[in-house]
Amino acid sequence: MRRTLILMRHGKSSWEDASLSDRARPLAARGLRDAPLMGARLAREGVRPDLILSSPACRALSTANIIAEALGYRPEEIVTDERLYGSDVGTLLEVMAELGDPFRCVMLFGHDPGFTDLAHRFSGRITRMPTCAVARFTFDAPSWPVAASQRPVTAVLDYPKKGVSK
Repeated sequence: MRRTLILMRHGKSSWEDASLSDRARPLAARGLRDAPLMGARLAREGVRPDLILSSPACRALSTANIIAEALGYRPEEIVTDERLYGSDVGTLLEVMAELGDPFRCVMLFGHDPGFTDLAHRFSGRITRMPTCAVARFTFDAPSWPVAASQRPVTAVLDYPKKGVSK
């Protein structure tokens, strides 16, 4: 059975208001530009998540809302999970292993360094996830706990500046 895990790092956040807590930092102009771009790319590729889980941090949840709309996923159905804020690989694998069997395609929205570390665990070629990056992994697994314990069949990384010549 095919299962797809999509990790998406939040868009670029704003540091304009130094009085805001880390969790309250909103998306910067670049984040507000890049998230719709990545949402359109994912929509063109036919991505249709069964479940979207997001860190409760403003910048992650804002990114999740923008992507959800682009993919035809109702933003009010996004589930926030405290564990996705400041998570490490072990915690992310726990979240993955707890996913229900009916879900075939799940998107997680969160932060570095945890997201890059998990992506690197699944594919040694992924060593960095810039802001608004999307790492997509496909597993042949009968359940999410099995998927969390194995290597993916495919691993793809995309990000806003990928393929842009400098």
